[in-house]
Amino acid sequence: MSTRQESIKEAVQEIERYVSGYGWDGPIRVFALIRSAEALADHPELAEELPADVSLNAAESDESLFSVEQEELPPADSVEGLLDQLAWPEGVAGAAVTCERITLPPEAEADIPTDPAEAEKFLATDERREDVRMAVGAMRTGEAWCCLRMKSFDADDSVLSSTDLVPELVEALRRTFE
Repeated sequence: MSTRQESIKEAVQEIERYVSGYGWDGPIRVFALIRSAEALADHPELAEELPADVSLNAAESDESLFSVEQEELPPADSVEGLLDQLAWPEGVAGAAVTCERITLPPEAEADIPTDPAEAEKFLATDERREDVRMAVGAMRTGEAWCCLRMKSFDADDSVLSSTDLVPELVEALRRTFE
């Protein structure tokens, strides 16, 4: 794994652990990923506010990343709709998003009512449902990482991760750099 790929992996895993600390049923969260060394060079006072190991990691690798949560996001009907509204300045090396979804096994999809209100009620109560939280990051240079936490296996050592767990969100994040 390249140093750049390792950096996006570490950043997304850190974001996922941070968001998991707030529990379930949380909002969509968006993060800018900036190169730590550049941020510390531009704003040396940041080093005083960070844990010692963070500034040490930034000094050891030009690829090390800081995540900066974005506030006051524009309204949107979906995470994809939200990401379609975002664009990043050149100083932002990557971006990440976290969101929660309800999943059902394929055999349950035929049972979902067509009426939206009934479908929502069905999804909220069906015993086959699985609540999942996705944390997905993408770099301007193309690298990506995804983490998936299931509510039924809500432990740090049970988080699934790879470069392509949620390809649609990876692509939506990449479009924010166009």
